[in-house]
Amino acid sequence: MLHTDELYYQTKSPVLFVIFNRPDTTFEVFEEIRKAKPARLYISGDGPRAHKPGEDVLCAEARSVINRVDWECEVKTLFNNKNWGCKDAVSAAVTWFFDNEEEGIILEDDCLPSNSFFRFCDVLLEKYRDDTRVRHITGCNLQQGKKWGTGSYYFSNRTHVWGWASWRRVWNDYDKNLTRYEGEEIANQIQNIYPDPLVVEGWMNIFNEVKAGKINSWAYPLDFINFFNNGLVIIPNENLIKNIGFGEGATNTHVEDDFYADNELHELDEIIDPVFMVPEKQADCFIFDNDFQLEKKRRKEKSIGRKIKRLLGVSA
Repeated sequence: MLHTDELYYQTKSPVLFVIFNRPDTTFEVFEEIRKAKPARLYISGDGPRAHKPGEDVLCAEARSVINRVDWECEVKTLFNNKNWGCKDAVSAAVTWFFDNEEEGIILEDDCLPSNSFFRFCDVLLEKYRDDTRVRHITGCNLQQGKKWGTGSYYFSNRTHVWGWASWRRVWNDYDKNLTRYEGEEIANQIQNIYPDPLVVEGWMNIFNEVKAGKINSWAYPLDFINFFNNGLVIIPNENLIKNIGFGEGATNTHVEDDFYADNELHELDEIIDPVFMVPEKQADCFIFDNDFQLEKKRRKEKSIGRKIKRLLGVSA
């Protein structure tokens, strides 16, 4: 008879676990990491915010997760005494991870993986290790059941960071504040990837706010670095990550009935490679339709256009 742990896939890759102030989700995600039993586990936690009473207790409780490691494992920790904020703390954690590892898996404390997520990452980290066209592997699929191609995964230009894996060779290009890029050059480059003017406008607004320090996000710079290096992102055709952090206490995912909040978690029985290494632009646009409210903006533009025509006496 198989021991319970032998029913689960055990990962070959090192894992970075990024935590903060939510012990409940931290422990739930950790249980899936425990089943996968990485030989090297990195745990990073930002410090409590001074203006949040009781957050020091929550951070300490979340950090106690290290006491739950009950398999043979090298554990390394990076715990901040003060609060650095999401952008600085997470990007520093990933840099620390890739300073020590050539490749690996990154999970945050609200990103619940299926067990096959770890095998998915292991197989594809090895397969595309030296293929510089591929820069990012995600376990998150936001396509609401729509599948692209005949493989177990498809290629995209858009990074998703709810459970992902990558290589040091990619993170070496990371530019947290996008210091190497100026706005006047960016619109044309984004248009080369996504020709829809509304998508370009949406990304330009994000780019400008990241540059101005108005968006406290480590993830958007990763998107831009992927765009500007013409990188391919691997996305599974089954969703392997469920975000369990929506609602009160979340850093970014505040709305409990968000479009992506009920994304079901699946297991992947086998990994079949796609025939073509071409990004599925329509899959990306499905996400943009929701994120940038494209349909609403198009209806507004049409309405304004009709009003202008009526004012000018032009038939619609």
